[in-house]
Amino acid sequence: MSSGNLGVGALTVGNITLARQVAADMGLAPHFTVMSMRDGDAPALLQGQVDIFVIDSKAMAKPGGFWSAVGAVDCVLDIGAGDSFADIYGPKRFAFLWLTKIMAIARRVPLILSPQTIGPFTGKLYRMLAAGAMRRSTAILARDQQSLNVVQAMAPQARSALSVDVAFVLPFEDRSAERDGQKIRVGVNASGLLFHQAETGINRFGLGYDYARFTRDLLTRLAARDDVEVHLVPHATSNGDPTDDDGRLADRLAGEFPNAVRVPNFSDPSAAKSHISSLDFLVAGRMHACIGAFSAGTPVVPVAYSRKFSGLFGLLDYDHVLPMTTPDADAAVNFVLRHLDQRRELAAAAAAGMKKVDSLLDVYRSMLKHVFMRAVRSRGVKSEA
Repeated sequence: MSSGNLGVGALTVGNITLARQVAADMGLAPHFTVMSMRDGDAPALLQGQVDIFVIDSKAMAKPGGFWSAVGAVDCVLDIGAGDSFADIYGPKRFAFLWLTKIMAIARRVPLILSPQTIGPFTGKLYRMLAAGAMRRSTAILARDQQSLNVVQAMAPQARSALSVDVAFVLPFEDRSAERDGQKIRVGVNASGLLFHQAETGINRFGLGYDYARFTRDLLTRLAARDDVEVHLVPHATSNGDPTDDDGRLADRLAGEFPNAVRVPNFSDPSAAKSHISSLDFLVAGRMHACIGAFSAGTPVVPVAYSRKFSGLFGLLDYDHVLPMTTPDADAAVNFVLRHLDQRRELAAAAAAGMKKVDSLLDVYRSMLKHVFMRAVRSRGVKSEA
């Protein structure tokens, strides 16, 4: 609810938006309780519209905690922070993601895994536990084909289907009228995480090029053009982890490139998407900044650092993602600049992709309607649907 990573907030708001629309079409008035980890890096979303239950170790252990809270709802829409139902983030996060599912199942509350990345699960114990949770879920929606393949291989008995990321429906203020001015407004969302890894030589994601050098070289090339206005666009900030903070990195880069516009940190994901809609072009290391651009009609080059990029944008036939395997920073910069010159082609490809988005979200809407009808019948409530 208050994550500095605006992608997590976009998933929360997008999921509630879809659920509210489906319920309204059925003549129902839903009540939402958002169950999420403690954060506090941004103002809380949807204040006054939802209840909030904070998940931590104490809440999971005490009888009146999560066990009681999950037993009080009619269904659970578990989006797993988009890509956290996996073992790549370590045992603690996996334990929370797994245990909350198992407790909902034990309380016999219908559990939908909302559209998300599923896996990878590399360890034997992770695979066994994850497969058990998936088999007992009411339904699983994958947001890319690779994730659906994981589900079908690990839990073939599970009810699963292909959908797409719910953040595509994030509401925003359309500022596209600000495009096509005297200068090309180019947004650069430089990832604090990828930049820090490049500077320290960690390269956990296995990029083929130096991300820090790529970012600086790209900004140098853009700054040399009289027809470009550069916007430094943060999309994930953190008070506690400076190594994963786009805002701190934007401050550094603004010092090195004083003619760039340092866009202030956004208060919420809709504000970020609204600003992105005003740009002529965006290159972004945060996936939900890319989704914001794609769904707002802003030509975008996503900078891939995991399979979730190729999985999502490949599903939408959008072939303009900077590959992880790009051999060096020069090749990466040239890829972006070539696509900057082809931005009308990118916009057309995104518009075509959005038609597929709506069709894929209909799969999720149908599943929501099915589960809501079950809840109505179990409560003996009459629906107008």
